[in-house]
Amino acid sequence: MTQNRVFILIEEGGGITLEFKEKYTPKISQDICAFANSAGGKLVLGIADDGSIKGEQLTGSMKAEIFSLGRNCDPPIEVRVAQLGQVIEITVPAGEEKPYACGGSYYKRFDAVTQKLNRNELKTIFNANEHFHFDEKLNPKAKLADLSLEKIRRFIKETGKAIRVTNASVPHLLESLRLIHGSRITNAAVLMFAKNTGHFFTQCQTHLVAFKGSDRVNIYDKKYVQDDLLTQFNEAVAFCEKHLNERAEIKGLNRHDIYEIPMTAIREAIVNAIIHRDYSISGTNIQVEVHADRVEISNPGGLPTGFSTAMLGKRSVRRNEVISELFHRMEKSERMGSGIGRIRKLLKAAGIEAPLFESNMFFTITLERPEEYRSMSDSKPSERFPEKVPRNSGQVP
Repeated sequence: MTQNRVFILIEEGGGITLEFKEKYTPKISQDICAFANSAGGKLVLGIADDGSIKGEQLTGSMKAEIFSLGRNCDPPIEVRVAQLGQVIEITVPAGEEKPYACGGSYYKRFDAVTQKLNRNELKTIFNANEHFHFDEKLNPKAKLADLSLEKIRRFIKETGKAIRVTNASVPHLLESLRLIHGSRITNAAVLMFAKNTGHFFTQCQTHLVAFKGSDRVNIYDKKYVQDDLLTQFNEAVAFCEKHLNERAEIKGLNRHDIYEIPMTAIREAIVNAIIHRDYSISGTNIQVEVHADRVEISNPGGLPTGFSTAMLGKRSVRRNEVISELFHRMEKSERMGSGIGRIRKLLKAAGIEAPLFESNMFFTITLERPEEYRSMSDSKPSERFPEKVPRNSGQVP
């Protein structure tokens, strides 16, 4: 079982909640501080960056020194230290008295790296953002039996990892992902893997709506998705694919379907809404709207205090770090918070207007549809593409 836990850690790879160190040094105090200021995490000593096991032996003096490193933080951080086969596992809980300092400096996990915070970053992240980190909080009602084994297996398949998921291995897997503490389940685990997500969070929904025209009067298609976050993501992408025009280009022997708005940009905007929405606000939902002239994607929870729309694409403050990490592991998002920048580049390359952003109680991104497609958008998809029109002609229908 110990060897299996080490294998799971190596397969998961380093991330926001997991860091490998080949050898022990007192500098791990910075990582301890960073984990406490983030979603918690594990330091594993004795594993190289490439995942190979080098080995590290826990001595009595080393264990005492590691405990001392945590206690010398401000406020003190209580860590757990254990020999795990050939490696040392240091578990750092998510702090309840953030922010924590080490040696007079503040650290946090960004993009799977421990980084020092300057004063403005410290204020932005911690000042008046009490609704952040909802995903890492323990759910008082959820139990391990409430999670779906099939949904966990689907997640592992999406990550491309060679991990066999069984009822026996699930607790260790969830622990490595920072989704379980003892027998208690986090909100992120519920949002991602619950058999019935709506039983715990009725607001965990995505509303998909297609309108005729450019106002919100005539609805011709809608779908409400109340399920786990990966299902919501897939359904939202499929809905946009259904209602956006596409053309086919033949390059060599291969056909390439090209949508009027790059689907990669659409996916980035949808995953941005899922990662950054405020799941603590009841009576709200993510909204994906397809209009004749635009696509609007909005999520509850505006930008954090001190963060303006002008900073988008330059800095990223994730409201839900654990969910962000899970979507990164499925290669649905980037750790570097580069989604907004990628959307801008994709639209520019396609000759489409830059996205518009609005932030209040909701954060909304608006993607303009190209002018030549708008007259076609007042009819349903089945009316736009008659059977006699060949979809692979390479021409815009």
